[in-house]
Amino acid sequence: MEDAQDSQGVPEEPAKWLSGLDWLALALLAAGLLFLVTGLLPRADAAETVRRITPLLVFLGAVVILAELTAQAEVFDVIATRVTILGRGRNGRLFVLCLAFAALNTIFLNLDTTAVLLTPVMLATAVRAGVAPLPLAMTTVWLANTASLLLPVSNLTNLLAADRVALEPLEFAARMAMPQLAALIAVAICLWFFYWRHNAPTYHPPHPHVPADRRLFLAASIGCGLFVIGVLAGLELWAVSVVSAAVVVAAFARWGRSHLRWTLLPWRLLVFVTGLFFVVDTISRHGLDAVMAWFIGTDPGAEGMWRASATGGVLSNVLNNLPSYKAGESVIPLENGDQLLALLIGTNVGPLITPWASLATLLWLERCRSAGVEIRWGRFMVTGTVTAVAVLAASVAALIAV
Repeated sequence: MEDAQDSQGVPEEPAKWLSGLDWLALALLAAGLLFLVTGLLPRADAAETVRRITPLLVFLGAVVILAELTAQAEVFDVIATRVTILGRGRNGRLFVLCLAFAALNTIFLNLDTTAVLLTPVMLATAVRAGVAPLPLAMTTVWLANTASLLLPVSNLTNLLAADRVALEPLEFAARMAMPQLAALIAVAICLWFFYWRHNAPTYHPPHPHVPADRRLFLAASIGCGLFVIGVLAGLELWAVSVVSAAVVVAAFARWGRSHLRWTLLPWRLLVFVTGLFFVVDTISRHGLDAVMAWFIGTDPGAEGMWRASATGGVLSNVLNNLPSYKAGESVIPLENGDQLLALLIGTNVGPLITPWASLATLLWLERCRSAGVEIRWGRFMVTGTVTAVAVLAASVAALIAV
């Protein structure tokens, strides 16, 4: 019932067959290249897009390699065992711990870090506790998106919004505190109802885990530590991820060369992101801005806030949250600060329905695929729709109330 499969042999399957998301990634890239060849997307615009997304692609490739090798070094197993022991064998206690862990990680680091580094921890926690992996996996991806409202560093869209409305980090946090609290309460209720309440009430806490190769464990821990420190220091994410991954790759080249393989590169993710930006740039040039203006309007009050948040949430699931935010931002008057924050809420907490709605969800999917966790998309989309509506309504209502 809980959508898990044995991880044995999983890495071999992609070499034989392409999944639906693989075909979608290839189709997006093909469409983007077709737009470029036909002139619908000018070459100058395409070149600018490539320049803009190259650091993002470097970050994606490096951070996925970092996460994969860190998992091989059993760092996530050690952390997961500690979390499971702290749960003291109680499903409810483990739920609260996982919820708090994911929320704090997203708030103080960012949602992409949660997707990359916390997903393997959660999946390993499920194994150590002997429970189904899906509830913990869903906790990670839903909290990666919905816990990203409080601080500018939590999400790239937050940085864009804070700059536009001229709010310092503490001012931004004060304005978004109640929406963030409302979002966390709503998502916790949905997670428990849809996933966690089906677990057995108790489990057997495991013994502490000892990694097989302490040298690789130490090197991977250092690599992850460098990544976290770099993120907190505000350094360029692409540079931080490359340096961190290089440390771990060097260690594996010395002590675990058999784990270094070309399949570590997340090709489908890189192809998807490139094609997505090409397609969205083309659509924006040929009517998307006008559509966004019609849906969002210019009302600075509650009506405009609801329209902006709903538009941002829906379009994020159709396209992706980053281009959706940028498209919405361009049509909201500069003086409509609350309307812009409502759009931000929609593009942050709304992307829970489709796998391409946010970069964090795509990164999470790569980690689940690597761990052999199967996602049933019908259930994912139905529960995600209910949760997205509930979380968006609660957080926007809180923004209006304060």
